[in-house]
Amino acid sequence: MADLLVVGLGNPGAEYIGTRHNVGFDVVDLLARRHGGRLRKGKERALADEVRISGCRVALAEPQTFVNLSGESVGRLARRYDIDDLHALVIVHDELDLPLGRVKVKLGGGLAGHNGLRSIKAHLHTDDFVRVRIGIGKPPSKEQGVDHVLKRPGKAERSLLADMVERAADAVEAIGEDGVEAAMNRFNALPDAGDEGPAGLAGTPG
Repeated sequence: MADLLVVGLGNPGAEYIGTRHNVGFDVVDLLARRHGGRLRKGKERALADEVRISGCRVALAEPQTFVNLSGESVGRLARRYDIDDLHALVIVHDELDLPLGRVKVKLGGGLAGHNGLRSIKAHLHTDDFVRVRIGIGKPPSKEQGVDHVLKRPGKAERSLLADMVERAADAVEAIGEDGVEAAMNRFNALPDAGDEGPAGLAGTPG
């Protein structure tokens, strides 16, 4: 049993490492490093482990089903960790509808066309779970959508994405420590990553 189940979305395989679509994996990897976790393959078609964050038992997981089939793994993970209250399920994912540099916490609501979230809703029969949304911005055209999420970004954007991964991991910790509402109030009002301090990437889209 876990107090919180944190699932990062992404695609398995070396060819997807560092792509925009895998920022959810990056956040879970960072949380595992911060808290001494070691993700291992289990029966739930995911890499998973349990860590302690401020006294909370937190399960970290990365489905190995590919993003579009994430629900197959998330449903099994929710049963394994006895997650009855879906406010204790946090999905970390990329978000085309948020500008690059923005991280937001959201409870329930629309799926913004994200196939991974759609799969999770189909398996859980509800969308009443928490999301940590990492903005990757829209591609120049719909035809470039697949390339936009599956290609590795350039150096400046990689740096900004790394900042967003740090912030998203902070947001997950805040959810565990202070609750969803407090995390929303804290993180949704922050300026975009890269806009803070002299080292920020001023002028980055968003």
